[in-house]
Amino acid sequence: MTEPRTATVRPVPEENATGRVAEIFADIRETKGIDFIPRFWQVLATNPTQLEVVWSSLKQLMHPESLGLESKLDPAVREMIALAVSATNGCSYCVNSHTAALRKHGADAATLGEVMAIAGLFNMTNALADGYQIEPDVFPPLDEDQS
Repeated sequence: MTEPRTATVRPVPEENATGRVAEIFADIRETKGIDFIPRFWQVLATNPTQLEVVWSSLKQLMHPESLGLESKLDPAVREMIALAVSATNGCSYCVNSHTAALRKHGADAATLGEVMAIAGLFNMTNALADGYQIEPDVFPPLDEDQS
């Protein structure tokens, strides 16, 4: 009997990880405060360079506090953005992952519904503006102190 497919490549289980992959897996566990390595990271580990690039970017943007950095967005807002984009892109893996993360931040079903409603609304209004090819007439101010 064959095992069920979980991806187009065979994921790298945490117990088989070595070298840089094992180091990144340990960092993922610590940074995210989780007790397992999600399949997404196990699959990316089939290409250690890609694993490192994606984890480094995600860590800086989604977990900047772990690097001693500050963010203008709190962790729940960052997860809401990730959830909305994931839903828009139709990524069920990411929708579930970011919904779980939002739940850890205290989001309830009503909050999740509001995120989905806003994402859906702007998918519609963006499609309408794009379909009608409406020229922008509302512009944000430019920062005066840009260098």
